[in-house]
Amino acid sequence: MNTLNRKIALALAVAALGGMAAGCAPSEQTSDRPSNRPSDSSVVDQAETRSEPTLEENFSGRAVEVQLLPQGQSVSESEALVSHARRRQEMTMDASAMPMLSSPRVIPASEPAPYPHSTVVDRENYAPIDTNPIKLVSEEPVSTFSIDVDTGSYSNVRRMLNNGRLPPQDAVRVEEMINYFSYDYPVPDAGEAPFSVQVEQAITPWNDNTRLLQIGLQGYEPDPDSIPASNLVFLLDVSGSMNSPDKLPLLVNSMKMLTRELGEDDRVAIVVYAGASGVVLESTPGDEDAKIAAALDRLSAGGSTNGAAGIEMAYAQAREGFIEGGVNRVILATDGDFNVGTVSFEALIDLVERQRDSGIALTTLGFGQGNYNDHLMEQLADAGNGNHAYIDNLNEARKVLVDELTSTLLMIAKDVKIQIEFNPAVVAEYRLIGYENRLLNREDFNNDQVDAGDIGAGHTVTALYEIALVGSEGQRVDPLRYQNEGQAERASSQSRELAFLRLRYKAPDEDVSQLIEQPIEFEARPSMSPRLSWAASVAAFGQFLSGGVHLNGFSLADIEAIAQPARG
Repeated sequence: MNTLNRKIALALAVAALGGMAAGCAPSEQTSDRPSNRPSDSSVVDQAETRSEPTLEENFSGRAVEVQLLPQGQSVSESEALVSHARRRQEMTMDASAMPMLSSPRVIPASEPAPYPHSTVVDRENYAPIDTNPIKLVSEEPVSTFSIDVDTGSYSNVRRMLNNGRLPPQDAVRVEEMINYFSYDYPVPDAGEAPFSVQVEQAITPWNDNTRLLQIGLQGYEPDPDSIPASNLVFLLDVSGSMNSPDKLPLLVNSMKMLTRELGEDDRVAIVVYAGASGVVLESTPGDEDAKIAAALDRLSAGGSTNGAAGIEMAYAQAREGFIEGGVNRVILATDGDFNVGTVSFEALIDLVERQRDSGIALTTLGFGQGNYNDHLMEQLADAGNGNHAYIDNLNEARKVLVDELTSTLLMIAKDVKIQIEFNPAVVAEYRLIGYENRLLNREDFNNDQVDAGDIGAGHTVTALYEIALVGSEGQRVDPLRYQNEGQAERASSQSRELAFLRLRYKAPDEDVSQLIEQPIEFEARPSMSPRLSWAASVAAFGQFLSGGVHLNGFSLADIEAIAQPARG
């Protein structure tokens, strides 16, 4: 894509996101953890009063000017210039109608740039993502993957778009963008499995010849009075790289928000690390928020980053304060830029994996830009039986650490795996949207030694497949000349079945998994429910940012159109 087209795509992306309403976005709610103390809103005065930002709020509609650069200037230089030169104009948001996409203004090359150009150094690190390919059911009828409740990719992408630049394609994990939102699936009844399973299907918005299959899980929400006490260790990066308003100051205010949600039975310790590590607050009752806040206020940034030493010390503190039957968790808050001590990616992952059998989980909170190590942050959380979020503002901190605190801290099921066997008599091809780094081998499904994702209380998990039916025009792969037709003939007796769904999970304190099975019947439903419309719109936008190789030219205006029915 040439320089001008990249800029136009950026302008349209920001404007389109401003127009996407949040009908299936998380609803307003307050923390479900009981508190006997009066509310103190001093830290959140800068944040929106709304507890859960909608997509419309997160991506404010803006007209982005496009700078037409002199011939020969590189794409990276032009992106840096747009970051400095953009002039944002607030658009009037009509609550009853979708705003129109604003056309980017092309500035003539002879017109001087509004601000001087400067070089932007970007050392952010993202794991490579190879988009899932289309699979032939005749060759690979079974799809297996681990669930994912992380949301860091969504807020990180939002940060980059709001800063006036397109995200790197590897920064876009579509499943995390989808799972950022709650979809109001039915809550499981008491005494049943820890989560319910909801299945829906309809015609794919970006391809009339294929169908979209949605699989949704909804975790149960415990009674607030039954939530166990928490033993938390804040592991905070105070190295020199955190000396930025969007890093340590935001981190401190975020931790203060969390602290206000704790009670006298909860415990908090604070470990910091830079070139060396230290304990700045021994385990303290959670209701002593003035003492905890004072310890946070004394922090300042400086020095190198020995993250491995900090991790080891934090787990040691968590073991000392371990609460039997309670929530025991280390919360690592950092930009992920480890540069002294153990810096090997594999060694750091091994370090966390060795700790997870102790019953202490790890949550990672990412901060900042320029040197943000997304790859490490996401994988550390996976290895530590935890979750990962990216905090780009106080509103996001409130979402993760106040409104969704119980989901963030309290695990209700671990090692959750999904396996789908497609019926070759009905389905010719399928493609899993997202979850590229969560794929499992078929045999891993029944192997309880293979680690998988965990679900917190009240969490929702959504997975989408795009499928092509046998004999439809949606098939993209030519059939084999000598393929075995016997498999399809044997499946004909279950021709009403689209697929067979299997799920495995373990209770938090058990090592043997339990199995859930159910057939998925074919439904000729032509239209989508609001929840599927919203999931499809977010999935389409994520794919658009990732290159859109399977979108058949589906535009940002089209994405707005399918999001509109999901308005709340």
